[in-house]
Amino acid sequence: MQVIETLAEGLKREIKVVIPAKDMEARMNERLAETKDKVRINGFRPGKVPVGHLKKMYGKSIMAELVNEIIRDKPSAILSERGEKSATQPEIAMTEDEAEADKILSAQADLEFTLSYEIIPPIELKSVDGIKVTREVVEVSDAEVVEQIEKIAENARTFETKKGKAAEGDRVTMDYLGKVDGVPFDGGKDEDAELVIGSNRFIPGFEDQLVGLKAGDEKVITVTFPADYPAANLAGKEATFDITVKEVAAPAAIELNDELASKLGIESLDKLKEIVRGQIESQYGNVTRQKVKRQILDQLDELYKFDTPSKLVDAEFENIWRQINTDLAQSGKTFADEDTTEEEARTEYRTLAERRVRLGLVLSEIGEKGGVEVTEDEMQRALYAQLQQFPGQEKQILDFFRNTPGASASLRAPIFEEKVIDKLLAEIDVTDKKVSKEELLADDEAEEGDKPAKKAAPKKKAAAKADDAADGEEAAAPKKKAAPKKKAAEGDAE
Repeated sequence: MQVIETLAEGLKREIKVVIPAKDMEARMNERLAETKDKVRINGFRPGKVPVGHLKKMYGKSIMAELVNEIIRDKPSAILSERGEKSATQPEIAMTEDEAEADKILSAQADLEFTLSYEIIPPIELKSVDGIKVTREVVEVSDAEVVEQIEKIAENARTFETKKGKAAEGDRVTMDYLGKVDGVPFDGGKDEDAELVIGSNRFIPGFEDQLVGLKAGDEKVITVTFPADYPAANLAGKEATFDITVKEVAAPAAIELNDELASKLGIESLDKLKEIVRGQIESQYGNVTRQKVKRQILDQLDELYKFDTPSKLVDAEFENIWRQINTDLAQSGKTFADEDTTEEEARTEYRTLAERRVRLGLVLSEIGEKGGVEVTEDEMQRALYAQLQQFPGQEKQILDFFRNTPGASASLRAPIFEEKVIDKLLAEIDVTDKKVSKEELLADDEAEEGDKPAKKAAPKKKAAAKADDAADGEEAAAPKKKAAPKKKAAEGDAE
């Protein structure tokens, strides 16, 4: 077999492979000899079929099997012998001429094919001694725990029917019918709808006009839908709602005690406080980790500069660009609304894609050289987490991961990355700094907005969050207005 390098340009490689016809014929004859004792042909005793006859009957089909096996197995063996890693599956090209293909199957012509691929550039790992990060730590106060429990209690609050007029904080049960220009609109009708005045669940001005009403009252409420309302047919328009109040209920007092904890399925108030404190600490801990991770990645980005495989960058860019356009479509905005152009955004996101790929390769090399491994138990836990996200679809999810090539990599990659970050945290200089929750949660756009490589949204938008797989950045499209909670797309009053 001849292996001839025909292209070595940057990371691009092209290899021509030639296997002489005589060698292919020898392999075919070996395969025929192996099958001689297995085939049964009328007129011949078992094992006595002449090889020439077998060749005439099965030669081409066996040769086709050999060609497929070579195409399947040889590329990885060739790359291994060359000490190269392909960034993507090598592209294989061979003759499409039927006459030429027939000659190959008849062992009258050499088998030739070409491998085209991009190599993963060799990465020489550098010392991490100079990497320093600040880990912001928030101390959860007793007052914050109580405040959170009060919010939980608010959601679990009971209401008692009252005879008086509705006031701020009361729950109103009503029927309503919404109209624009006197014509009812889709999603603008509901019966026995419950609304707590002051919850701001409905469009601005709606709840205020319920104050003072009592059970049995009827009223026409006039409001104007916000200009950025998700339902385009209602955005910015004035609407009326015919209201019939069916009940007014006052909120019961909130008491933080063991009885409240019991209603929530917790044994005591102290245990509830312990659980809530742990949840708050976990939430802050996640933010802290992502900020630390971003610092590490930014410094790795400064340490490592090398060409990235264009196909990996193309694939990453397409993923980002698809999400950007989806988010823009959902928000009803354009690049112009975000003070940028499509061309500028493409350039910016292309830079982000290159950074992601480069840092992904660096983290992979650090993990591989550092002996980082993802255990089967960790993979099973990740799979279980996926199943929990799609109740009722467990079988489909399991089938997907069992039958889709590369699907398990989507589970492994984030686990591997986090373990590499843990490894780095054990080796670099980490300084803890106590901060307030406001400081921890503060937007870092001001610090990063002038660094194109770190921006993940068009101008004036927040920098990417440090929680995306491969390099810790999320391609966050221009921010979307939060849609009202109920039936927003259908034009509900909310």
